[in-house]
This record gives sequence, C-alpha cells and structure tokens, in this order.
Amino acid sequence: DFFMTRNEKGLCLTSINHSNPFIYCCFKLVTLCMMKSFALLLLSFTNVHVTKAFSTSSFPTNSKGTILFSTPDIYTPTELPDSMEDGAQIAAEACAKYWESNGEVAARCRVDFDTSIGDETFTLLKTSTEFMQQMVTFLCYGLIPGLQERRMEEMMRVSKARSALRELGEVDDGESEEMQSKREECMTIIRNDGKVANDNDENDKDAPVARIYFPDEGNAALARRDWADLVPNCVQFSSCGGMTSSKIDVENDMLVFFFCPKASESQYVEELLLETETKSKKLKLTVFVNPVLVDMGVTGFGMAGRMLRERLIDPLPYTYYLRTLSWGALTRVWPQAFSVWQEDENAEGGYRLIKALSRLPSNPEVEDIYDIENGLASPKAEGGGVLDQLGDFVNGMMKL
Repeated sequence: DFFMTRNEKGLCLTSINHSNPFIYCCFKLVTLCMMKSFALLLLSFTNVHVTKAFSTSSFPTNSKGTILFSTPDIYTPTELPDSMEDGAQIAAEACAKYWESNGEVAARCRVDFDTSIGDETFTLLKTSTEFMQQMVTFLCYGLIPGLQERRMEEMMRVSKARSALRELGEVDDGESEEMQSKREECMTIIRNDGKVANDNDENDKDAPVARIYFPDEGNAALARRDWADLVPNCVQFSSCGGMTSSKIDVENDMLVFFFCPKASESQYVEELLLETETKSKKLKLTVFVNPVLVDMGVTGFGMAGRMLRERLIDPLPYTYYLRTLSWGALTRVWPQAFSVWQEDENAEGGYRLIKALSRLPSNPEVEDIYDIENGLASPKAEGGGVLDQLGDFVNGMMKL
C-alpha cells in the first residue's frame, strides 16, 4: 500500500508502515470513504441519465400522465361493417374507446363517412345524415351518464303499455270510462316512445348536453324539426357562425359534433371549439364528422391553409373512416390499420382484403394499390428519379 506525500523534491509515493497500526487504519478509513463517495457520485450521475433516457416523458401523455399509444396496428386490418347502423355503432365505440385511452379527459377526433362513390347529386351532409343520427345516438348512450338507464326505462314502459293494450282487447263501444282512459294512456306512452315529462332534460339546467354544429342555420333548423324523435333529448342543434352562435351556453356541453364543417366556417369552428374547451367542465369529446376545412377557393393551399391544417386538422386522429369506391372500399377503425378492400364474389362477405396501411393513403395511392393487385400495373421501385416523381404527380392530378 502506498500514499502520496510531499518532500523537498515534490510529491512522491511513500509505502505504508504496517508496523504502525494507527497510521494504517487511518489510511484505510480515508481511502474507503473516498471510494464510497466516488461510487455514490457516479451512481447518481448514471441514474439521472438512465432515468431521462427511459422516462415516460419521452412518450406522448395526457394531463393525467397516462401514456397514449395511438400508433395504428398495421397487423390488424379493419373489417367492413355489415350495414350503415353497424358502421355507426362501430364508429361510436371507436370514439368512446379513444376517449378512454386519452385518460378520460377532453379529446378531439374525426370521423369520415362517404358512400357517394363520387356521385355529387346530393351533398355529403345529405348522404351522411342517417349515419350521423345513429352514431350520435350510440355515442350519447355510451358516454353520457344515466342516459342508457333512462332509455331502458322508456323501453320498459313501452313494453308494459303494449302488453296492457293486448289485455284490453279491441275497442268496444260499451267499455267504461276507466278502460278508455287506460287505453289512451297506453297509446300516449307508445306514441311518445316511453318518454314522460319528468324525464325531459330541458327542465334541468345542469343536465349534460350533446351539441351538433351544422354549417349553417338552415340545416340546424331542419334538424330541430326532423331529428327530434331520432336522437336523445340531450341533443341540441346549433350552427357555425351567425348571430345565434354567440348566444349559445356551452357550460354543460359534454359531447360536441361539428357536422360537415366547411372551409368558409373554419374561423367560427376554431372560436367555438376554443370557447367550449375553455368554459365547459363536463366536456369529454369533440368529434369532427366529414370536415372540409381546407379549400382552394377559401383558405387556399398556401400559408393560411397549411397553418390551419397543422393547427386544427392534422392532430385529429381518424377514429373511424369509411369511403366506398367503384371497385371496393377503404376503411379504418381506431387503432387498427387503414384497410383497402376489393369486391370479390368468391370471398366471404363479398370482399377481400388487398392492402393494410398504417396511414391514410391518397387517392392516387389507392388506385395504384388496386392496379398492382389486379396486374394492371407493376410495383414501383423505391425512390425514383425526378422525372418519375413528376410523372406520378401529373398522373395523380389527372385522376382527381
């Protein structure tokens, strides 16, 4: 054992005198303390960097610290729905599942449903109205507390009323006033679909609200007239922009739907969204249904359109996507993959899967997938020169 000493020549190594137990023990004690201090310092430094490297802060989280894993599962293709009602239910379940994965705090998502196959006879709002009615109904029953139980009670009243009418039999001219009153009461219950005045949320100022924003007041007024018996009582109808939008009380809004918002209403949509997320403490989910917020003639595709897309549109995950094609369909249910299906009478269900992707493909990409699958084109090599990319761009523009 050696230790460092200083003499007239400078620093030098001096051997320990093992014959002096006191000096030897002191040297050992000092050396041991220095080694432990160095080890603790090294361990703390290493622990800091390891903690930073593997900290959950490197993953996307919500305000509660819950890690969000929203990466599409490209190994799980999305099946096609059996019907429009089935698709609406699947879309509602996907939205609810996304909200739960978000830590049950206010979230945003989008749903796209287009079965027009390019037919512009009717607007997208018109062709997706029935789907919207059913999806809103399913989502309200799934996320608004007590609504599902109330619906079960209404269905039970209707069942009992129909049973009572069967017991009363056919109308008899000689039946008593009591029987006539009971018959009228049962018919009223059936006519109102089991709803009674005491269950009406309009009398409760603090009742949760599901609000649907239409592009204009005309469509909102038509919905108030035609949707009343097709959606729950908690649903209210509003419009983007106009005088009425500034008078809306959004404090009790729990679900918010922007139904086919247009580029011309993009400023109002952002203002309403910000106001709702700021004022409503009950807000769970905001769903954009068939949004068209970027348009060449309104927002343009320049700086304004790009900023709007980056600020509002791009962060929205596709919780449900269904677009029918002339030869098949493109669909997606969060968090599964975008799946391209082709009609095939020999396949089970009449469709076969030809491609699953982790992102939404563009229109030219979808057509290329079909052409390659059916031998109409050869698979493209990775990369390609400038002329190849220019040719792809021109072909894509011609297919629009």
